[in-house]
Amino acid sequence: MSRPLVLVDMLSYTGTKGGMETYTRELYREIGTMDPGFDFVALASKEGGRLDLSWFPGEVIRSRISGENRFVWAAGELVASSFHARRRRADLVHCPATLGPMWTSMPTVLTVHDMLYWSHPEFMVTPLYTRPVMWMEQRAAANAERIITDSAVSAEEIHKYLRFPVDRLHMVPLAAHGSSDVGRDGIGENLVLASGQRRPYKNWDALVRALALVEESVRPRLVITGAGPGEDPVADVVRRTGMGDWVELKGWIDSDELHDLRRRARAMAYPTLAEGFGLPVLEAMSMGLPVLASDLPVLREVGGDAAMWFDPHDDASIAAAMTTLATQPEVAERLAREGVAQAAKFSWRRVAEETLAVFDRVVR
Repeated sequence: MSRPLVLVDMLSYTGTKGGMETYTRELYREIGTMDPGFDFVALASKEGGRLDLSWFPGEVIRSRISGENRFVWAAGELVASSFHARRRRADLVHCPATLGPMWTSMPTVLTVHDMLYWSHPEFMVTPLYTRPVMWMEQRAAANAERIITDSAVSAEEIHKYLRFPVDRLHMVPLAAHGSSDVGRDGIGENLVLASGQRRPYKNWDALVRALALVEESVRPRLVITGAGPGEDPVADVVRRTGMGDWVELKGWIDSDELHDLRRRARAMAYPTLAEGFGLPVLEAMSMGLPVLASDLPVLREVGGDAAMWFDPHDDASIAAAMTTLATQPEVAERLAREGVAQAAKFSWRRVAEETLAVFDRVVR
């Protein structure tokens, strides 16, 4: 008897989108180590098809749809995955990056990572783009048989904004692949690492302003990675605060360079104003890197009591956290230990098992 076939919509996977791509890659890498009871085929974007996708446990269809061009990708999400699912006679479509087709002849499971376009529209790119995305999220949710999401906060918002039934909504927390044995030399250099896209809700300006408030004798260097092409928008606040000698702005870096920065750093700072989960917090903790983060309910779900929490709206609060880590090595050592223990509560095996259980409920 043949096994049910799942078409995985990977049109958004381009190698430059951070947490959503980590989720897709690590979920299906883990599924590949199991006997999942399903067969899989992926629909890849033009850019994703050029990457090493050997981690995917099945055939990869390399499309001509650009995952970097927002409008081409959006059109592809609406119709292409449905077309290829019918063509392959798939039993189920999994859309792991929030958006998905507006109609399919077979059931769809949608993974929605956040509701930021709804809860914080002021942080999004432009109304011209925000409203179409909100419409697409509505259509994808209306078509979905089940929705998986990363946190209790996101689950509540999906129910609130999309009116999606609670009994068809599944909360599956993410995980991190890491190890405290990463060659870290004690508490690390007096360096704070921050990583993420340059969207307004990431709140990088506040982090730079806070750095300027730290006493120069203990002030850490700050490295912020994740900028896109063109001038980094954070460069303006660096100039205005006179922090050019203290702040290094970097673009998108590969995993080896990120690993090296985590090995050298004393802490990871995460001053975000809103998130759907906060995977960078968990990734840092899993490697024994102390975390300084915004005191938000969703990040508390991830970090528990193992982070140093600050008010992201108060530059002085952020500065105080950086000063503590720079001057109290015993605090850094405690956070490193507690962070490793906290991260160990999450696993990709659990993510894979619970995701497959959702698939099973839909098709059996």
